Amino acid sequence: MNQTALVIIKSMGIGDLVILKSNIDAISKSINKKVVVLAQANTRASEILKFDPHVQEVIDLDKKGFFKIIKKIKSRNFNQSYIYSDSLRLYLISKFSGIKNNFQYRFFSKRKKNFFKTAKEFTEKTLNSKIDHESKIFWDENEIENMKKKFNISNKTKNIVCGISASGPTKRWDVKNYIKLFENLNSKFACKFFIAAGPKDEDLVMEIMSSSSIKDKCISFSNMTIAETIPIISACQNFIGNDTGWAQISAALNLKSLIIFCDSPSEAYGVWRNNIKIIVPEGLQICQHNTRGKDKISFDEVLKKSIELIS
Repeated sequence: MNQTALVIIKSMGIGDLVILKSNIDAISKSINKKVVVLAQANTRASEILKFDPHVQEVIDLDKKGFFKIIKKIKSRNFNQSYIYSDSLRLYLISKFSGIKNNFQYRFFSKRKKNFFKTAKEFTEKTLNSKIDHESKIFWDENEIENMKKKFNISNKTKNIVCGISASGPTKRWDVKNYIKLFENLNSKFACKFFIAAGPKDEDLVMEIMSSSSIKDKCISFSNMTIAETIPIISACQNFIGNDTGWAQISAALNLKSLIIFCDSPSEAYGVWRNNIKIIVPEGLQICQHNTRGKDKISFDEVLKKSIELIS
């Protein structure tokens, strides 16, 4: 069966994909059909969109291999493409694949722009309608219930997803601050902490797990796939942590979320959903790339807002 629309996502981050998903949903609703998504493997799109009612399939966007990508999509006979990039390469791939109607950002126009707002404006202009920009991740309810039983997740405890990792050290609030935060929260509430970190963050996870005061309250995601963690996150109520893909996944699963911005654009990653509260370095209204403000995050403010979040 021929597919109608191909949505091409150039961004390589998990968080970028999650935030841009509202645009995928809007296109699917506009044409009244599921779409096919072409995205880089690093976005984990095949896992995140596994149960999405607006997505037929996810195809891997190879970083290289111009003709290889064309071969993947040409036989599917798409008649529309929506390209979330200003890349000439992606436009040519779409054209050489025989797609007649190609919608894309103006070439070489994206530099220094807010990617969330740019995508929203592009979609609304292309579809000629307003969109609901609050992205949602869909998942199987049976899997969520199974995770509740497996990890004993209930309303008797505050179940908190904790994003201690980040894409670089300048974006990461010190793990010792998180240990101190968890100790404070656990002294006020019965807590269970789900440590959102990957295999590359094992040293951070081990530091938390070595803390005698809270280690028995912590469960690590470091050896799990994204698909394994999503039903667990869905069963929790709150997220506290750095600006990272885990934060955006949690927000899209409707957790009340407190995101700490040390060195990334809060206006792009912290305003796309109403259930997100943000913290930026002291003395600033917003955070940007190269703010380098991880040592200017107020512990007292994080603790205060964390208590407000989970109360």
